[in-house]
Amino acid sequence: MAYRTVVMYMEIGCFVVCVSGWILVCSTMPTDIWTWSEVSTLVLTTSNYYSNLWKDCISDSTGVSDCKGIPSLLALNWEIHMCRALIIICIILSFFGSILVLIGMKCTKIGGSELVNARVTFAGGMNYLIGGMCSMVAFSYYGNKIRAEFHDPTYMEQKFEIGVGVFIGWGGSTLLVCGGLIYSVFAGREGCRSSSKRYPVHQFRDAYTDIPAQKSLMSLAPTEISKNRKSRTICNSNSSRASSISEINSTKTTVTHLYV
Repeated sequence: MAYRTVVMYMEIGCFVVCVSGWILVCSTMPTDIWTWSEVSTLVLTTSNYYSNLWKDCISDSTGVSDCKGIPSLLALNWEIHMCRALIIICIILSFFGSILVLIGMKCTKIGGSELVNARVTFAGGMNYLIGGMCSMVAFSYYGNKIRAEFHDPTYMEQKFEIGVGVFIGWGGSTLLVCGGLIYSVFAGREGCRSSSKRYPVHQFRDAYTDIPAQKSLMSLAPTEISKNRKSRTICNSNSSRASSISEINSTKTTVTHLYV
């Protein structure tokens, strides 16, 4: 089986995993039971208290339940605001990650070239990974806060336990992180490999392929210079000989004039 086919099936599997994680994280928002506590007042009646990031609810054994939304946003603790913001960021990033992955997957052929598809898929994988990490931080912090209050002996208010919404959020965040990590590794490796093939490291060697021709020209240059130097020396020697002969002739003429 070819490498491209293996990567294509891997991308399809990771897409299913990431979309499943995104759906699980989205389903935690309307889930009421993030925290729950059971209080037995009488033998026949039992009250259950449960809440999430948006409202507090109470129900009894008769089936009657009543929920009340949080009245003031500014009166909330900063932990609730942080968890809300991180989960919403996760949902938004995962949505755009799904769009990018659909464009960049090899089976869709929408992005264009292999290099563009790899880079688009890498961007979608990073969106999944960052979104999964944001939701993981939110659910882990919320669950740890419940655990710390439950095991704190000095905490005198009503103690709660971790509800089903936090566990679903942990599962969805794990799927997003795993799928986004696999997308980022494979797509990033392919994108970097394609860019390295497009811009090879040994391109500078091609620039030196014309060196032999340059060397031949450079090798011809010293010979021409040597020939010029030889011709200049010959000319200089000839001129010196001519000057010496002219001097001898002039001395002979002076000697004859003196003899006369």
